[in-house]
Amino acid sequence: MTLTPAGTELTYTVTWLEMAARPTYPWPQQPTGTPASLLKADSPPAWFFLGLYDAVGRDYAWEDMYDRTEDDLTRWLHHPDTSLFTLMRSGWPHGFFMLDHRKPGICDIAYFGLVPQAIGRGLGRFLLESAVHMGWSIPGVEKMTVNTNSLDHPRALGTYQRCGFSPVRRSDHTRVLKRPIDHSRVPT
Repeated sequence: MTLTPAGTELTYTVTWLEMAARPTYPWPQQPTGTPASLLKADSPPAWFFLGLYDAVGRDYAWEDMYDRTEDDLTRWLHHPDTSLFTLMRSGWPHGFFMLDHRKPGICDIAYFGLVPQAIGRGLGRFLLESAVHMGWSIPGVEKMTVNTNSLDHPRALGTYQRCGFSPVRRSDHTRVLKRPIDHSRVPT
């Protein structure tokens, strides 16, 4: 087991990406194998979002949402211009994405990812292309945005670029881990 303990200071690079035009690729086809469903959550409780957030992000230092109050998080989740979608397969969540289009003309993929047990099964591209098409289907959207960082899955940046996003800005940051990261759980 490779563990980075809580209290460790990490340096990382954030990359912001944009897509200024609708993609030319078609809506993705259902992934092969066991049928999958993409479900939109209506007024999800904070605990449901945090469960997905933890399952996807615990090995990538996703900790920021734990600093928000439950009321603040619930307001964000219930805002009419945010949408939470969960990829279900075999009766359990394989991943999720969150669309946030509160800024006029912009749809941000605020969160996106697969749980460790779903990585490498061909679901990431399906989920991301679905998020992109859903974002562009929102009336008034003129641009889509997303960001990733060097603590995320090693293939994240390339996957966003292959789906049509282009890097527009980078910046370096540091943070102190609040929880340990188990690197052996991260499939490559």
